[in-house]
Amino acid sequence: MRDTGSGGGNGAVTRSTLRQQIADALRDEVLAGRLQPGKEFTVKEIAEQYGVSATPVREALVDLSAQGLLDADQHRGFRVHEYSLNDYRGMIEARSLVTESIFHGLLDASATTTRGALAALATRSDDPRTAAALAGVRRRGEEAQRAAAAGDLNILIGYDLRFWRELSSLFGNPYLADFLHRLRVQSWVCAVQHLRRIDDLRGHLWAEHTELVDALTRRDAPAAHEIVAAYNTHSLALIEVLAQG
Repeated sequence: MRDTGSGGGNGAVTRSTLRQQIADALRDEVLAGRLQPGKEFTVKEIAEQYGVSATPVREALVDLSAQGLLDADQHRGFRVHEYSLNDYRGMIEARSLVTESIFHGLLDASATTTRGALAALATRSDDPRTAAALAGVRRRGEEAQRAAAAGDLNILIGYDLRFWRELSSLFGNPYLADFLHRLRVQSWVCAVQHLRRIDDLRGHLWAEHTELVDALTRRDAPAAHEIVAAYNTHSLALIEVLAQG
């Protein structure tokens, strides 16, 4: 990853691309547990690590700060945000409210905004494009389930984030989809510091992604609610035990 520093439109595109690449790479470092909560670093250190100029690094770090993953200190640089158990509880509650709003549309075809969009999606289930999109989401779920069964946390996180991002994007509200994605990234960042204390994660990780897609495909909102509620209850109980142990 090398910043050419060229001017003009192409240079702006290059810098923007670098900004996103650096932000993605650092986010992955946090999710992988290689950048631990409380870890401090400077723009210069990251720029030297990736062999780029300071500008896209600073922009990437500001982006991650806005997403709640980093804390900015005017004099000391940046620090990986330290989430508490209460933070995690709040994230689970927020996730529940968002998904409940989305899935409620399956029961109310006359609802507006996101609810109506989901109801419309359900009625288009025979449409080839909709069917293809759902099939793609299901494939992400299958990969996530395999990673969960194997206890491979890094692989699971990647596929799980893509699964929920693609699933939520089907419901027609990009703002809601972005909010849910941010919540899921933050909750994984909070959870991984505890999950990595378990030597063998097989049997501990949620793996009902395809069951959720199947429930939504057949317009079974109660089943979808039940699956997500059980997932949230399981996740919170596990992290509470690990955090307090």
